[in-house]
Amino acid sequence: MSDSFYTGASWQAPTADNQNTHAVVYLPHYASMQLALEHLDPNDSVNVLFPEVLEHYASEFVNRFPGDVLYAVKANPHPYVLKTLWNAGVRYYDVASLREVEQVAQLLPQAKLFMMHPVKSRKTILRSYELGVREFAFDDMSELEKIKQELPDALDLSLHLRLSLPSEDAAYSLEGKFGASFEMAGPLIKAAKAFAKSVGVTFHVGSQCMDPDAYRRALALLRDLLDNEGLELDSVDVGGGYPVNYPGMEAPDLGQYFEVIKNALHDFGFAGHKVLGEPGRALVAEGGSTLVRVEMRRGNELYLNDGTYGALFDAGSPKWRFPVSILTGDGRETQGALEAFSFWGPTCDAIDHMEGPFLLPADIQEGDWIEVGNLGAYGQTMATKFNGFYAEHTITVDEEPIVWRGPIGSVISG
Repeated sequence: MSDSFYTGASWQAPTADNQNTHAVVYLPHYASMQLALEHLDPNDSVNVLFPEVLEHYASEFVNRFPGDVLYAVKANPHPYVLKTLWNAGVRYYDVASLREVEQVAQLLPQAKLFMMHPVKSRKTILRSYELGVREFAFDDMSELEKIKQELPDALDLSLHLRLSLPSEDAAYSLEGKFGASFEMAGPLIKAAKAFAKSVGVTFHVGSQCMDPDAYRRALALLRDLLDNEGLELDSVDVGGGYPVNYPGMEAPDLGQYFEVIKNALHDFGFAGHKVLGEPGRALVAEGGSTLVRVEMRRGNELYLNDGTYGALFDAGSPKWRFPVSILTGDGRETQGALEAFSFWGPTCDAIDHMEGPFLLPADIQEGDWIEVGNLGAYGQTMATKFNGFYAEHTITVDEEPIVWRGPIGSVISG
């Protein structure tokens, strides 16, 4: 990477081979966030991507996860992110909508796409198949019939039954909306086997799962189910849920998850199956930050130019605390100890509030910028243009983010 503060308006993602060289992704690139702010002089927030961090986590999952890695595109579908993960070895992509299928198929034509949303429109099923998708999830007999009706002559389908599991060990429970019950799983697997080339099961232990043993318990339940029904599978998808660190939410090392899953696959007779995993947050969260500016300070309440309708949704509704760090607007050295602050977003909506607490220097003031970390996942992805407030800039920098775990088992502070 260049030592200059700005390497031009076009920066090409590095290519690991000669494939897909037509899929060039350009982003402005800077040596530091501070220099980027000086050059851009933005009025809105700025999204930052850290290429080396994205590459690091992609390599860790590809090399150490005991199966094939499907990137959950919903976490961050930015073309730069998709291309960077491809260059780092990710070849499978978990898509949930026709737009995601079309985007990834165009950008990465050699990628293998898995339509893992268990409820799809008929048009999505047919068009996805036309674009090369052969892997589809389902969790109900009506969805299975829908796939069969739309693709009556398909002899190459791989179907994945979404199984409902308890997710009490996760910060975000995914129970209730999707997933077949254990009572219905047997008949659904048998019905799928009647016309599909291969049949597997997929489950999700919940987003930001804090207990590695949740995967072992899930695989044990699956083995009991199959034994009781006298069934076998072609594949097992252990889903996502792999966590990252947030203040007050310190996650176990990723290596523990990989080891638990590997051992459980062996112990419950799945070692010879095709094994899949769907990391999203853990692949990209620490590879992105958002820079927000303080527009006003009122006591220990900071009014920002981004909020819950922008990149900070998770700081509002579920009240997650994100790692934060100050970039002073006037270049001064901060004084005093850290204090607890809450945030208000820029819109006119009173629910645009982030309780925190977020720990920042006591002398933070209007015009200062704040780096909010771990927003490479579900940050810019969920941002709206409500009230005319939205980020127009996404950049890459040489710097490291505020905090990232780096090599498994370590913590690196940027």
